[in-house]
Amino acid sequence: MWWQAILTAFFGIIIGYFVRIWMSNQALQNTTKESEKILRDATRESENILKEAHLQAKSEVLRARDDFEASTTLRREELTALDNRTALREANLDRKVAMLDKKEKALEQREVETEKLAAIAQKSKVELEKLIGEETVKIQRVAGMTGAEARQTLMARVEAEVHSDVGGLIRRLQEEAKDTAEREAHKIVCLAIQRYSSSHASEVMTSTVALPSDDMKGRIIGRDGRNIRAFESATGVNLLVDDTPEAVVISGFDPVRREVARLSLETLILDGRIHPARIEEVVAKVGGEMDERIREAGVEAAYQVGIQGLDSELLRTLGRLKFRSSYSQNVLMHSIEVAQLMGVMAAELGLDVALAKRIGLLHDIGKALDHDIEGSHAIIGSDLLRRLGESPVVINAVGAHHADVPAESLYAVLAQAGDAISAGRPGARSETTEIYIKRLEKLETIATSFGGVERSYAIQAGREVRVIVQPESVTDHDAMIMARNICKKIEAEMQYPGQIKVIVVRETRCVEYAR
Repeated sequence: MWWQAILTAFFGIIIGYFVRIWMSNQALQNTTKESEKILRDATRESENILKEAHLQAKSEVLRARDDFEASTTLRREELTALDNRTALREANLDRKVAMLDKKEKALEQREVETEKLAAIAQKSKVELEKLIGEETVKIQRVAGMTGAEARQTLMARVEAEVHSDVGGLIRRLQEEAKDTAEREAHKIVCLAIQRYSSSHASEVMTSTVALPSDDMKGRIIGRDGRNIRAFESATGVNLLVDDTPEAVVISGFDPVRREVARLSLETLILDGRIHPARIEEVVAKVGGEMDERIREAGVEAAYQVGIQGLDSELLRTLGRLKFRSSYSQNVLMHSIEVAQLMGVMAAELGLDVALAKRIGLLHDIGKALDHDIEGSHAIIGSDLLRRLGESPVVINAVGAHHADVPAESLYAVLAQAGDAISAGRPGARSETTEIYIKRLEKLETIATSFGGVERSYAIQAGREVRVIVQPESVTDHDAMIMARNICKKIEAEMQYPGQIKVIVVRETRCVEYAR
């Protein structure tokens, strides 16, 4: 049966061979289909990529065109603005050329007039020499003098006449210069006042804090006074709790401390928690906020005036003036006003407006430190500015605005004028009736303290003092000296805004009766 096995194996091999051929054909067909599918997908994907690339290229072209149009528009606007500026410059150049032509014509006319005057002077000289010759001959003939003696006599006579004419000319020129200077000064001051129209800078620095009820006073005082002691210790001020309904008064020389105390007390009243630990916490927080408020006030003042480049310490010191008052006039507002006035006057005089404003803003900087340093606030301010590297012109003008040091520039004179205008205008400063009466009485007391004074009257709201003297004991010369001495004593013993005019009146009356 071995041949059956061989036959079976042979047929199996043949069948396996055909099966493998059929499977190979199937795999080839599948591979062909797959490759065709991949080819179709690749073709489709390439078409999509081409479409996207085409769309992207179109968008890039559109974007490039928009950018080009925008840049072209911007360039066109810049060219238009440049054309306008060029036209404006050409107009300005034409105007300047016209002005130069006008000045050139004026100079030519002056040259012609000068030549005419020179010719007239030469002619006058010739005539004078002729007259001198004739006068010499006459003198020699009448007096019998020699030529040298006659020449000497004539020269002495002419010299006397020339001295007389020159003296009169000098006196007339001095009077004209004085009148012109006063008129120009009045014009500049009036113009500054008119151009700088500011609201009244009067501000009352109150230290009264309103309470929601009188029960709050007990909570502020605390058990055995511990709260009020902690508050006074933390703030450095005195807290006065009296019979005034629903109010307490904060008393202190330092205006910044007083403001910190006021804000802290208002915060504690709103919070309701009043005890020593909370008081210290609130005072520390308000103190930190106050430092920032002070700096912001200084920065705002410098920005309002238009001054740049101030030292940070100067800005903080300047901001302290917001909480400082002089005769109820806020010192920071007063400094801003003086800066604006000085700027206007400096512009009229052809000076540096920015430098004038800088001096005006800093002229009272010493008032922020005069509680801590002895001396005049002008000297304190000039020392501070010197330490912080300000220019000598600024230092001298600040120190001289109350004549504590000699003025070395026109800016110092402008600082004096601006300070006087701001402090002396109506409504700028105010004072209580009691202080006002005491000031008038002090003025009259100073005036009557001199010998030979009969009566004295303070008038014009204390801006003028009229002193009546005894004519038999005070001469005119003594009256002039007395007026000067009264001014010096007022300057040494009193503080006042603006200036005080002293008039000494000496009158002699001769009365007779006809019977």
